[in-house]
Amino acid sequence: MNIKITKSLLMIGIALLVSNCSSTIKKPIVKETKSITYPSDVIPFMDEWKILCGDGTTFKELGNIEHKDFFYATNDGKTDWVVYKTPNSGITSRTSSNTRTELGQKKHWIPETGGKLTGTLKVMHVSTSGDARVAASYSVVVGQIHSDEGHENEPIKIFYKKFPGHKKGSVFWNYEINTAGDNSGRWDYSTVVWGYDMSVVGSDSKTPPKEPENGIELGEEFSYEINVYKGMMYLTFTSKNHETIKFTKNLLKSEFSKKADIPKQILTLYAAINRDGVERENAYAGEIQYFKQGAYNQTNGKNPEDNIVWSTGSETYNGDIAKQYANGCFAEVWFKEATVGPGTLPTKD
Repeated sequence: MNIKITKSLLMIGIALLVSNCSSTIKKPIVKETKSITYPSDVIPFMDEWKILCGDGTTFKELGNIEHKDFFYATNDGKTDWVVYKTPNSGITSRTSSNTRTELGQKKHWIPETGGKLTGTLKVMHVSTSGDARVAASYSVVVGQIHSDEGHENEPIKIFYKKFPGHKKGSVFWNYEINTAGDNSGRWDYSTVVWGYDMSVVGSDSKTPPKEPENGIELGEEFSYEINVYKGMMYLTFTSKNHETIKFTKNLLKSEFSKKADIPKQILTLYAAINRDGVERENAYAGEIQYFKQGAYNQTNGKNPEDNIVWSTGSETYNGDIAKQYANGCFAEVWFKEATVGPGTLPTKD
């Protein structure tokens, strides 16, 4: 009996000793590591947007989302960037024949209430295939305002364009008229920021104009701000090695409501396609708008003889995206910073 009790007590003592020892052993802390950096990690405003990619894929929620070869995050050795990449030919929206990997703002607004979009970016590639006579060739839109009713035109599109063989490209912005009557006479008026405006084209399909002296190179950072406040659009463009440029445009009252108001640029550039419409007097007043940002490729495979302004005649390899990427027929834009929100009263210089 005593032997049994002694054994029992011994077993209990051993158990308590093991328990006490194990409680003093600290378990290693395992830190959870994230194998992927997503675009939403780089620019946290992604919950404000949906996206259409160059292969037709759409995402309505962008938290922890990437789409290989179209929308993803990368690092250049110093900074994380969001990459938007799209071929010259793919699957696009119902209102365009140009492909895009581009954010579309979920929240809509009218010019009277306004909104603000900013971006800091570098364009890494534009198509090396196209027609130098065509204004849209070798270009990509990196930010815009788009209407969601009426003609669904665009009060602003910000372009980067670089001709093959040039080291420097151009940054310019286009204002598309909100055409009075039907939209067949619509046109874009182009304003230069750095380099040339859209109307500067080559003398023939293979010969570009002279390289712009104050242009922006591929891989060179620049920033823009589109600030719509009480119907006025305030634009600011900045880049480290360039003069800061600002513009103001009234979105509630047209500058182009009469034939006599049509700029010479339009009469020259659009003469071949007979577009000489006028704008409604109140421009975009009361019309629902939203922002877009990313890479909206303007170089397409359409026949230049049909539209010498917008049909760029690029090689598209019958829509084979892998072949387009391998042969320079794509646009690629990197953003490291961007914001979206309400319009604000501009500060005085």
